[in-house]
Amino acid sequence: MATRSGPAAGDLSISEIKEFAGFPAATQRYIRRSLDIGLERDDAIARWSRDMVEETAIRVQARVYQRLVDVRAHIPDDSGLDALEHFMAPLIAVSAFDLGQDRLHAFAPYRFLYERLLGAHARPWLPGAFCAAASLPHLHPDKRKLLLQSISEAAATAPGWSAREPSFYPEWVDKIDETKPAN
Repeated sequence: MATRSGPAAGDLSISEIKEFAGFPAATQRYIRRSLDIGLERDDAIARWSRDMVEETAIRVQARVYQRLVDVRAHIPDDSGLDALEHFMAPLIAVSAFDLGQDRLHAFAPYRFLYERLLGAHARPWLPGAFCAAASLPHLHPDKRKLLLQSISEAAATAPGWSAREPSFYPEWVDKIDETKPAN
């Protein structure tokens, strides 16, 4: 007889979908766009830009996200401090960019995005990177306060993190033309 030691993969996917659905629409859009850019899934400009301003913003984000290649290559295997310089400094810089875009309003959407951009092994480092980026002076003091208050004590002081990779990666969904028949 087989026994299960944790929730089924389908249950975890559903909880990830529910978490994503709980984010504001602008946050959902930013996460999907960021995943297209950071994971090089699609032509982000063709898919996401609605005007020249947004096209420029996507180009800037793509340039900033080029640092993710180095971040992924330097995710520390343990908590040793000798590996932090090549990992945390660029992670904080990219995180500061994302938090400055006013679309990731709290730790939860930040964590959701970065778990997918970097993978499960980056989880232990995300609270520190978030707090560092959220406390930088490029953000308005009120915004810094809201961001820093959004991280729970449990997230900031977790004794361990799951090594399970995320299973739900939100993507662009075409709108359905409701004026046409279903089939």
